[in-house]
Order: sequence, then C-alpha cells, then structure tokens
Amino acid sequence: MDLDNDGHNDLISGSWPGEIFFFKGKRRGSFAAPEMIRNKDGEYINIGGGIRENRTGMGHILIAGNAKFERTSEGTFVNYHGKRFKSTPEKPYAITGTASTAHAADWDGDGDYDLIIGDIRGKVYLIGNEGTSQSYAFGKEEPLRAGQKPIDVSRNAGPFAADWDGDGDLDLLVGADNGSVQFYRNTGSAQAPKLASAIQLVPPGERRSGSMAPKEVCRGTRSKICVADWNGDGLPDLLVGDRVSQKPNRPEPTTRQKAEYDRIREELKPIQKRYGELSQKIWGPSRVTDEEQIKQIQQEISKIRDSMTDLRSKLPSEYERHGWVWLFLRKSKK
Repeated sequence: MDLDNDGHNDLISGSWPGEIFFFKGKRRGSFAAPEMIRNKDGEYINIGGGIRENRTGMGHILIAGNAKFERTSEGTFVNYHGKRFKSTPEKPYAITGTASTAHAADWDGDGDYDLIIGDIRGKVYLIGNEGTSQSYAFGKEEPLRAGQKPIDVSRNAGPFAADWDGDGDLDLLVGADNGSVQFYRNTGSAQAPKLASAIQLVPPGERRSGSMAPKEVCRGTRSKICVADWNGDGLPDLLVGDRVSQKPNRPEPTTRQKAEYDRIREELKPIQKRYGELSQKIWGPSRVTDEEQIKQIQQEISKIRDSMTDLRSKLPSEYERHGWVWLFLRKSKK
C-alpha cells in the first residue's frame, strides 16, 4: 500500500491507545519512524479518543489515547499530545485506549486511499481522503452501514476491504472479538459502495481460559484478517489472526511439586488481599487525599507487587496466550 504515491510501499497500523500510525516506506524495503496520522484539521485521528470527564465511575478523568504517566518529585503527571496534566487525589487521571484497527483502501474509487477503522466497541468507520493520492487530507469519520444499520460486531472490529465476490468493486470483511469473520457484500458500485447485511464466513472461536483452557491448538478470538490469493489460483483466500489461551504442553507435576505449589498459593492469599485493600485506598471511591499518606501507600504497594511477582514466578502458569494465523482457502465454484 503506497499511501502517499511516492513509489514506495508504506504501512499503516492501528494501536491500543487508538491513534493511527503511518510508517513511510523508503528504499530497499525499509521504513521511516512511525508518525501518528492527523486529519485535515491537524487533529490526531483517534475515533472515540480524547479526554473524558468522570467516566470511570470513581471520579477519574479518563484519557483514551496515546498518553503516558510521568512520576516526579513534584507529583504524578500525564503527558498527552504535547499537554501535561497533574494527577491529584482531588483530580485523578486514568489512561485507556480505543483499540483501533486500520485498513487503507480506495473505498470510493477516486484514485486515492481512504481509511477504514474498527474500534474496541465493534464499530467500523470510514474516513474519506479529501486530498489527493500524493497529499492525503482525511476528513471526519462516518460509521459504515450495512443493511441500513451501522456495522456493529459487538467488540474489537477488525475490518478489511477486498473484492471478495469478484465483481470488480470492494466488499468489506470484518473480524470480531468472538473470533468470527463477517462478510458484507457491496451491492452498489466501486464509486458508491452500498453494503448488504452480514454473512458469516468464519464461526466464533474458542473462549476458554485459566483451568478451562484447552491443551490442543484451536482457533481463538479477536479476529484480525487479510485477504490475498495465497495459493495463486485466482481466488481470494482468507488469513485470520487470533488470540487464544492454551494449557502449556508439559508433564504433570510430581506430588512434591504439587505440595510446594499449594504452599506458595497459600502464601500469596494474604498478600493479594492486602494489595486489594491498598488499591482501594488509592483508586477506590473512598480513596485517601493526604499526599504523605498516598506516598506511603504507594511505597507499600510497590513492595507488595515485588513480593507477588517473586512468588508467582515460582508457580507454573495455568495457561499461555498464543496468537495463531489460520488460512482459509477459497473453494472453486466448479
């Protein structure tokens, strides 16, 4: 994908904070350092992002975006797009993200790349390029609709535009949090797309974790997709990345090992309880406001975290997280 039409392939990527990153292609297949894409008004693109007042239920000011905490002798600050905010007991800050997934495609057939963005809420948006193929200028986002309704796959939408039915215009495929993939046929044209209601191409995957996690390799959740002719037969195929929990493939522990693991788990219980109590004093609805007391609590929390980390490192993990890529080859109609 050559976003700026300079003859070099570029990359774009969504992110957990939500901003969209542009990796400009250079010679010999290398890329420049990533830059966050701005719209035509100079604002960073992050659908649903920004500063939200009192949205955590605990009085916090929530920043959804590429923000970072900075702890200094003068207190705790949050840095967000060139601005610096002090987090205090009376006005505490928290950080979250919109989990964007980005795909560039010429959605309206005018010769330049538009952006198709999925987010954590399961919505899909189109951001049209109001500039040119050499100098993009992205406008305001608008929800993509299918069957007269805004597309909504419940959570973690992963869109990809491709000519899936081979009729010469772009259709839309969307991965979902439950591991499924939905297909939205373009019943309009290349210049004026109109999407039909969803057809499920891939069913949901496994959603089991902890002691219930499977040991065998299986499809998981949070589908992220790519369409390509994988086997060169002229038909588009589907690649689906996922996230899954599995039990580690290792021998059963001995009786002695089991006894040691049980001892460590018992040792962890009061430490975890104390951590919960202290967390409530810092972040809970009845949190303390005295600066000196907060500092003492934070110091104790830091020590408890170290203790929990040390003890947990001696326990075997109940499950491991994996990200597999699954290939679905398209069947010929013949």
